[in-house]
Amino acid sequence: MRPVKRVFVIGATGTIGRATVRALVQRGHEVVCLVRPRAGVGGRLGPDDSARLLAGATVRHGDVCDPGSLARDGLRGEHFDVLLSCLASRTGAPRDAWAIDHQAHLHALAAAQRAGVTQMVLLSALCVQKPLLAFQQAKLAFEAALIASGLRYSIVRPTAFFKSLSGQVERVRRGQPFLVFGDGTLTACKPISDDDLGDYLAGCLDDPGRHDRVLPIGGPGAAITPRQQGEQLFALLGRPPRFRQVPVALLDVIIGALGTAGRVLPSLAQKAELARIGRYYATESMLVLDPVTGRYDADATPSTGSQTLFDHYAALLSGAAADERGDHAVF
Repeated sequence: MRPVKRVFVIGATGTIGRATVRALVQRGHEVVCLVRPRAGVGGRLGPDDSARLLAGATVRHGDVCDPGSLARDGLRGEHFDVLLSCLASRTGAPRDAWAIDHQAHLHALAAAQRAGVTQMVLLSALCVQKPLLAFQQAKLAFEAALIASGLRYSIVRPTAFFKSLSGQVERVRRGQPFLVFGDGTLTACKPISDDDLGDYLAGCLDDPGRHDRVLPIGGPGAAITPRQQGEQLFALLGRPPRFRQVPVALLDVIIGALGTAGRVLPSLAQKAELARIGRYYATESMLVLDPVTGRYDADATPSTGSQTLFDHYAALLSGAAADERGDHAVF
């Protein structure tokens, strides 16, 4: 029988955070979540909504970016065993990334250590292995701080999420073609569901094989390309596949134009960074990167769980599931 632990969770109201809280509660742990009074995308979740979505956990309201609120409203001078974070910047823009992916996590780590926490489980991202963007650099900076903290740690770096790869379901259902960059085979990934990832994160508390390790992880099955995603989506609809190819060079033109205009208008500079993020995902696979060859390796990317992206597509088409993509939507 596994020991019951007190777990302090930040980033709980996102879809992965909710799945992780469910998995922790199912395992019998005592879970306390610090959430904003108005949580979710656009602050649409009130206190009652958060309590409903995080059933079985204690929900406290405060500001994870404020060290005083973390201590006063969240930890409240109580003892905790584990800090678990599913917190991430919403857009990946530089200011947001360094405030959330780095600084807010440093505040939470310091406050948790004062509360007796000896273990942290961190949801990071597989793309940090090739850090070309501000949010990746911010995540790596906190990963380094966590490793140096002396706490037992599990840094989980998942591949693509279902919601990030489902943005074209409705356009294809409406009879439009599936958009791909290049010929649709430039990249590949092993998508993982919220529930499978949440279960994996919760399992890090008690699995010694996941302690003091950086853990890349994907979903079940072979890696799939965007073209394969489109082909299967059309197959589920019983239609012949139709693709529209978008040249990567178009993104370069957009990035260049926004970057130039951004020297005058800061808002356009932020849009240029978002375009760079889009280009990254259009050209880089979400698989383990071999440091020797510089190539992505599907066989070296661990798989877990049972839910596939194509199961999710079928559920979306039938109305049995719906995505909450919000500010994290890229495709």
